[in-house]
Amino acid sequence: KDSGRSSGTFPSSLEAKNKGSSFRTGRIEPNYPKVCGHQGNVLDIKWNPFIDNIIASCSEDTSVRIWEIPEGGLKRNMTEALLELHGHSRRVGLVEWHPTTNNILFSAGYDYKVLIWNLDVGEPVKMIDCHSDVILCMSFNTDGSLLTTTCKDKKLRVIEPRSGRVLQEANCKNHRVNRVVFLGNMKRLLTTGVSRWNTRQIALWDQEDLSMPLIEEEIDGLSGLLFPFYDADTHMLYLAGKGDGNIRYYEISTEKPFLSYLMEFRSPAPQKGLGVMPKHGLDVSACEVFRFYKLVTLKGLIEPISMIVPRRSDSYQEDIYPMTPGTEPALTPDEWLGGINRDPVLMSLKEGYKKSSKMVFKAPIKEKKSVVVNGIDLLENVPPRTENELLRMFFRQQDEIRRLKEELAQKDIRIRQLQLELRNLLNSPKNC
Repeated sequence: KDSGRSSGTFPSSLEAKNKGSSFRTGRIEPNYPKVCGHQGNVLDIKWNPFIDNIIASCSEDTSVRIWEIPEGGLKRNMTEALLELHGHSRRVGLVEWHPTTNNILFSAGYDYKVLIWNLDVGEPVKMIDCHSDVILCMSFNTDGSLLTTTCKDKKLRVIEPRSGRVLQEANCKNHRVNRVVFLGNMKRLLTTGVSRWNTRQIALWDQEDLSMPLIEEEIDGLSGLLFPFYDADTHMLYLAGKGDGNIRYYEISTEKPFLSYLMEFRSPAPQKGLGVMPKHGLDVSACEVFRFYKLVTLKGLIEPISMIVPRRSDSYQEDIYPMTPGTEPALTPDEWLGGINRDPVLMSLKEGYKKSSKMVFKAPIKEKKSVVVNGIDLLENVPPRTENELLRMFFRQQDEIRRLKEELAQKDIRIRQLQLELRNLLNSPKNC
């Protein structure tokens, strides 16, 4: 177990451990309470980086919803969202919280639009309308001043989000991009995709010049999507493929060869998806630098997987735990929308995480029936484009008709009751 260095920033040895023995791992019981308020399949969820119990979700029902998980967890099914956001005319596939600003949320829909929501008012305040097909992935740089996207139109874009202006654009015909991630403050992008020979591939780009990738590296010939996860504190890149059982990890540097393969975690159980624990939730005493939550495809289980640097000393390891973005926002929505950029507020993990943030989410009172952005009413009736959209619209209308019929039947019963009471009152002896 080596505690040396690979290129001056990170130990060359890294262990991946399944923490099922110390964390409860298993299938959720069928009657366990759930968040189940959407009218269609949920396509993406993201935890608020500044308020631990707030979640944003998006769905095929064209809505984005904000949920508040009560202290101690759910006691019963949650069907009422704290806030419902309607502005997309098609299903919504992606949501992302702004990394430094409180209550700014981005959503990308199958209407090819990215909406920027100010949750203080519960309305979209900006619209990015530069894509010509479905948006596959979104990622922010460190201070949230730049947004990068991948799209089904085979283009990689770097966008100034407040103006919606495309700063850089790459036509990725040889490397068909699927996912993208900003590499911290390196001014680099990393994409995963497919080569012209249909092999899985990663590529490194200069964010200020997307004419050609700096490097391209083929991974294997499998077909599952590759998901990149980057840790800016340790300059580590983790690659996990959908349907794979392994997770590869690399070290990223600013000089050639840029990308150094280290090791991989292997498991016989294929993964359907992965979640990540925030830095302030890691076990610092065990030198844990990253933790995945793996959704096992066949068993329907959630499995914690920890990336641990093996060290013999029990003292705090400052080289693997530099100051890291904390739970305090650097900006308010009005400041960011006004053009201010600011780096994240950093925190130390030396004393262990202490919940110091006193922020709470207050849902605004919404009365507006229309949503107008850039002079366009986003809630205008838009005809369905596909058979699935037509079916969803049909079932929604059937539900609405059924509800109205039930209300009408109840009102008919109430009218008959009132008529009977009136007749009895008129026929009573006191009125004779």
